[in-house]
Amino acid sequence: MRIELIARNYKVSDRLEEIINKKMEKFARYFEDDAVAKITMREVKNKYAMEITIFFGGDNMVRSEVISDNMYNNIDLALPKIEGQIRKFRTKLGKKIRQAALDEATIYTAPAAPEKERQLVRTKTIELKKINVDEALEEMELVDHDFFIFLNDKSGLVNVVYRRADGNAGLIELVY
Repeated sequence: MRIELIARNYKVSDRLEEIINKKMEKFARYFEDDAVAKITMREVKNKYAMEITIFFGGDNMVRSEVISDNMYNNIDLALPKIEGQIRKFRTKLGKKIRQAALDEATIYTAPAAPEKERQLVRTKTIELKKINVDEALEEMELVDHDFFIFLNDKSGLVNVVYRRADGNAGLIELVY
């Protein structure tokens, strides 16, 4: 597994890089050799954010993002999330993950609360408004939701604006 460290507004110390590489080596046994782990570190409003994304088997990926007061703690918070995703989706991943590595636990994870089955409890019908992105952002704020679906007046396609964890906004452009 190839590990790529990316720093934005943050200086990665040699010690942190060494710790990350050592802890990420444990995940190499879960994936084939073509897997790529991208670890992005950045400072956000006097806190430190770490995003770990592992791409494997062509178009598969697992991702974890954490924010805390200490970058060293972030690695210990993010890795159990990654391992949990691997375990949760191992039936979907099938041949992409080495079966032998799944039989033994390498990282301690707290016992998970029993998962209850998801149920559809509400259905909403909305009218698509033909507006621009700025108007969609205003509408999202007005309805106090984390997302807003609209018909983009420039492209004529359905788009979604959403509130990101860092407080900024994102745009999803659907292609159909």
